[in-house]
Amino acid sequence: MLRIGEIVQTVKGIVETKIDMVKLDIQDQVAGVLTRMLFLIMMGGSLLLVLLFLSLSLAFFLSQYFESPHMGFLIVGLLYLVILLVLYLLRDHDPTDEKVQRGLKGFIFRARIFKKR
Repeated sequence: MLRIGEIVQTVKGIVETKIDMVKLDIQDQVAGVLTRMLFLIMMGGSLLLVLLFLSLSLAFFLSQYFESPHMGFLIVGLLYLVILLVLYLLRDHDPTDEKVQRGLKGFIFRARIFKKR
């Protein structure tokens, strides 16, 4: 009877250890995903600031080129309107949607893929 008790305790210890390992693995994966998402948000914010300053620079340059204080800003605004229309027309384009999703998934979940290899 004592042997069965030892076997039960050993199996119980193995199961608890395996559960702890799975918990740690999940914690590592969640931390990796959150880190990548935070990095992606910071990259997006930086990209927006760069785009803002480049847009303002282009607008001021075009204003001086056309010698009109409003023409540069109008042209830059129209440029963004054209970009918005193109993106609006591509919103339901499946190959584009799949490429964007694949890229984001690859960036965010890359840590898990490399750990398995």
